Amino acid sequence: MTSIAFIGLGNMGGPMAANLVKAGHTVTGFDLSPASCDQAKNDGVSIAGSTLDAVRDAEIVVTMLPAGKHVLSVWADILPAVKEGALLIDCSTIDVESARKVHTMAREQERNLTSLDAPVSGGVGGAKGATLTFMAGGAKQAFDRAEPILSKMGKKVVHCGEAGAGQAAKICNNMILGISMIGVSEAFVLAEKLGLSHQALFDVASTSSGQCWSLTTYCPVPGPVPTSPANNDYKPGFAAALMLKDLKLAQEAALASGASTPLGAEAAQLYALFANAGHDGDDFSGIVNFLRGQKG
Repeated sequence: MTSIAFIGLGNMGGPMAANLVKAGHTVTGFDLSPASCDQAKNDGVSIAGSTLDAVRDAEIVVTMLPAGKHVLSVWADILPAVKEGALLIDCSTIDVESARKVHTMAREQERNLTSLDAPVSGGVGGAKGATLTFMAGGAKQAFDRAEPILSKMGKKVVHCGEAGAGQAAKICNNMILGISMIGVSEAFVLAEKLGLSHQALFDVASTSSGQCWSLTTYCPVPGPVPTSPANNDYKPGFAAALMLKDLKLAQEAALASGASTPLGAEAAQLYALFANAGHDGDDFSGIVNFLRGQKG
């Protein structure tokens, strides 16, 4: 049994913390949302009155927060209070620069702290079902210590490299996802214009060169994949606003590194238009309706 602090108990963090409780760990959590705290408490998480209270006795600290600025702020607050020798794991999806900076902040404490950036893929369903994929960046020593904990919240844990490598893997992966979803959606829109049924296109493309996750697991039209959000009025899932966030992070990284990502840039523009048209809370696969020209 490990004593774990979990800061950020929202749609992703709440179920992740609950899975750690189910695995037999002692979890103390904190979130600014009373509703999130209430749900986590129902799931067996002890709720602290502050971030400092949450981390004070923890062997491992996990953060799951909206953006880099929040991670930087929370880590700046808690680092002086964490136990010597603690492991800190950030599961947020943030920019690579901020991820590397929090690693440096932990190292500068000179109290034998270890750290890992470990963003996730799999959405809310993966968080609830403990089927997430973790992409980890940091020292091998930190990864080896974190892996047994992360494996209780996910089905795959990959050590991607040194500090920031987890975030790099996440934004590259989600750039592929955003681009491929637009490509699959465009194909269905064209098929409709040509009189080809959704099922016919799916049956062909899912078993030939057009096969990809956006088609076979997360098909953007109702019917072929009953579990996709398209069959549930495009309720997320993975919201368009989050896809746009990740695509923007990818473009920031591309600009900083000098990489050429023209399709990533176009995907970011299309998702910005989709989100700004009032669909930021829709599942990202709902962009198929935007490509059809539907406004509602």
